[in-house]
Amino acid sequence: MPTVYITAPPESAAELAEMLVDERLAACVNRLSTTSTYRWDGDVHRDEETILLAKTTDDAYDELAARVEDAHPYDVPCIERFDETAELESFAAWRAESVE
Repeated sequence: MPTVYITAPPESAAELAEMLVDERLAACVNRLSTTSTYRWDGDVHRDEETILLAKTTDDAYDELAARVEDAHPYDVPCIERFDETAELESFAAWRAESVE
């Protein structure tokens, strides 16, 4: 089952997280504050961002990624998929029941 790593500006992060859970594309979304350093348009930038870790299912991943891309304020949002190989059966069952 995948966890999706998404970065967002702090002012948009809560809304994105709520949207994913409300629309049953994620069972849970964790939010973590971070500072990102990146290159954009030839310049190095440093910005405060929020990391979103969205727990979803294989079946819902494509729709989740498309929904984030559509709703995200960045031109090129960071959406990365990480697949777990070990998890508790009870957690896997909860995740599957929470995501449609």
